[in-house]
Amino acid sequence: MTHAFPSDSVGLVVGVANKRSISWAIAQAAAAAGARLALTYQGARLEENVRELAATLDDPLLAPCDVTSDAEIDALFAAIAARYGRLDFLVHGVAFAHRDDLDRPFVETSREGFRRALDVSAYSLVALARGAAPLMAERGGSILTLSYLGAERVFPNYNVMGVAKAALESSVRYLAADLGPKNIRVNAISAGPIKTLAASGISGFSSILQTYRDRAPLRRTVDAAEVADAAVFLLGPAGRAVTGEVLLVDGGYHAMGL
Repeated sequence: MTHAFPSDSVGLVVGVANKRSISWAIAQAAAAAGARLALTYQGARLEENVRELAATLDDPLLAPCDVTSDAEIDALFAAIAARYGRLDFLVHGVAFAHRDDLDRPFVETSREGFRRALDVSAYSLVALARGAAPLMAERGGSILTLSYLGAERVFPNYNVMGVAKAALESSVRYLAADLGPKNIRVNAISAGPIKTLAASGISGFSSILQTYRDRAPLRRTVDAAEVADAAVFLLGPAGRAVTGEVLLVDGGYHAMGL
């Protein structure tokens, strides 16, 4: 693959859980395109997975990061500053909602479940962008998050996660406006459904996949590598004039009515 990034580019990827994570596919594509990487893991349960994957990259920085902890976010960016001195791009691939709040009707969403979903899935982008921006001061940068069409339309059993993704997409636009004068771009990719750890928590997910195969113009679902290719475009110099955008990578499903 032709290098899409300058040879000294540094990227941070947050949200890798296992080898099926979209964030991991993006990390692999970014590394292949010439970037050096920092990866984070959420707690001891996922650390082993992330360490095993990180071992396949060229000397990455690996650090813990609970995105609900400002102290851990501060420590993460301090480690990046100490190791690299700057940051060129950030990938935010973190989302969470309590299983109970996905299984029952949206009207029964708990107050704590709503707060938790919005904190982890949407506010964390703001917190990470705030930490990343000073490290992008020298030559600008790019921030990318991951969304889903459930931000715009109702999908069965997506519930509070759809509301969180709507908040995330709105945050992309406000952050793009805030950080644009600093030459920092902020975008999202709204991918079609992909079998990931997060998707396994959504009841009836296989029927959503089949609906895309039946109705999307391309008559198929998408895979993580296709999302990663779009991510490299938005993160790198090729996307230098794109900000505040939600790019749909879903085989065209979003364009269809019945």
